[in-house]
Amino acid sequence: MSRRRLPPLNALRAFEAAARHLNFEKAGDEIAVTASAVGQQVKSLEAWLGRPLFLRQPSRGVALTPLGERYAASLSDILDRLDEATAQALRPDASNVITVSAMPSLASNWLIPRLGSFHQRHPELDVRVSVSMQLTDFAREDVDIAIRFGRGEYPGLRTDLMMEEFFFAVCSAALLNNPDRPLREPADLRHHTLIHEAVGAVPDYTTWERWLKAVGVEGIDTSRGPRFTHTYLCLQAAASGQGVALATSVLIGDYLQAGRLVQPFPQQVKGAYRYYVVCPEATADRPAIAAFRSWLLDEARAQGAAEGERS
Repeated sequence: MSRRRLPPLNALRAFEAAARHLNFEKAGDEIAVTASAVGQQVKSLEAWLGRPLFLRQPSRGVALTPLGERYAASLSDILDRLDEATAQALRPDASNVITVSAMPSLASNWLIPRLGSFHQRHPELDVRVSVSMQLTDFAREDVDIAIRFGRGEYPGLRTDLMMEEFFFAVCSAALLNNPDRPLREPADLRHHTLIHEAVGAVPDYTTWERWLKAVGVEGIDTSRGPRFTHTYLCLQAAASGQGVALATSVLIGDYLQAGRLVQPFPQQVKGAYRYYVVCPEATADRPAIAAFRSWLLDEARAQGAAEGERS
């Protein structure tokens, strides 16, 4: 193997920070040195390369040369990967512990009720569940595997399709059996309170407005009704008789089996997003992570088969 030809690493770090900020003083604040020291490091790197990286403009500060722009972009990517590798190296070596991240509703209604079967299959492994609505940053968070809700576009990650979801209406049995306001078909929803999940600006998410349009119902005011930040809160509100909520087979939990909720009509609408199991490619085949990923996919397939038999 030929010897690596590397410039001084301190100079590289100073230049990359100065290139991002286009300001030596801000770069110095980031790496805890003076602006003068940053300038000296950049000059030493330029001397090593034999080519200028910055244009010094006394009245307008500094600007990158074309070479400086290309070099800074490459260095930023290299330093990001070095940061990720270092973070992983600093994590405790707990090969029998798996940390999984999931959305609160999925964790409470789907994942946690099933974890007993994983412990039966792998009693030597421990699972830690972290709930979050944010995408996991595997480089900076102590998370091994995540369940994501989206379109499956996750560059750099091992991605397995886990589940699709279909939306349907649910309510309490008492509401269903109310003789004054029967619920026999979707058009009857005009006489009932609609319970909403406050999902924010999520494109194409299946709201009441989209669901009613998909099943061919018009003229219902979908702007009214209580709103909750998580699906499981909507389900609790519906179970207590506060109105009709949208549920999915993924997040309904045991509400239907236990009789706390009923499905008043059979219409279902396929959601625009799906659930995926994701983890870094570098760790995807570690025995514990591979075992948990395999178990998740088995559980999802079993649920899909059970739903097919019921339909």
